[in-house]
Amino acid sequence: MEDRDRFDGTENQDREEIYSKVVRAGKRTYFFDVKATRKDDYYLTITESKKVFDKEGRFHFEKHKLFLYKEDFVKFADGFSDAVDFIRTNLGVSLDDENAVSADAEFSRVEFEDLDSAT
Repeated sequence: MEDRDRFDGTENQDREEIYSKVVRAGKRTYFFDVKATRKDDYYLTITESKKVFDKEGRFHFEKHKLFLYKEDFVKFADGFSDAVDFIRTNLGVSLDDENAVSADAEFSRVEFEDLDSAT
């Protein structure tokens, strides 16, 4: 498990972390943390963290956190699966790691003709 800053200063310190998975995906990092309540009930936090630079070149991490409770797991998973299937179908491409085309790759693919027409 990696050490990292708390999302905000308000997260309760007595919540026991049961499991943690870190997924690095391009410019973003996702944290999947299973925690326990005081009554030993589990819930999931999903945190997206992205390094953001200000005008002076200093950076900070912009974080967005989602709390997902066990009674919502099935509906959330169904909705997530439906949305991913919709994207796969409408893009007509596989989203598997080996075949996915990232947005960064599209923007970094520059042809000389593109540069010439910009002037």
